Amino acid sequence: MTERNTVVRSLHDLGLAAWFGGSLAGAVGFNGAAADVPDEKLRLTVANSAWARWTPVNLVAVGAHLVGGAGLLLANRERVAGQKGVGTSTIAKLALTGAALGVTAYSRALGKKLEQADGEPVRGGTDPLPTTSPEVAKAQQQLKVCQWLIPALTGGLEVLTALHGEQQRPNQQASGILAKPAQLLDSLT
Repeated sequence: MTERNTVVRSLHDLGLAAWFGGSLAGAVGFNGAAADVPDEKLRLTVANSAWARWTPVNLVAVGAHLVGGAGLLLANRERVAGQKGVGTSTIAKLALTGAALGVTAYSRALGKKLEQADGEPVRGGTDPLPTTSPEVAKAQQQLKVCQWLIPALTGGLEVLTALHGEQQRPNQQASGILAKPAQLLDSLT
């Protein structure tokens, strides 16, 4: 491979790193730290404020990852189509990306609900109290699941990115590219 894709690879990798790291920091830091606020009616305000500061950065990170991913797919389209295993891992990566995008968008919608509930007594950013209204408690419980799904899904994307890097090694490309015609010949006989 003589062509370099440094810009799109950087967008892809840095965007994914920020998406993964920010979601994990939010789950552990933002939502966890809100529980340390002495006034239970200010805890949601603190968590919401932290997420409001992160959301625009996260949007840029996700966008950079998607632009970089599209650029890499375009640059490697022949390898995706011709090298054994690359198409399958690319489909898996696209599915995980779609799932991560869906959970991220749903988390934002839940966060908007919680922004409207400032002043509601809560145990933490994603933990209700017995006195928390049922609507807010439900949104918090759903968000508690989402806050761990996002780093799990984006972590899976990191693993598949590492696999794609390994598949670009010359010894992997040669055997992977030669395996496709061999499979076709076997299917004809």
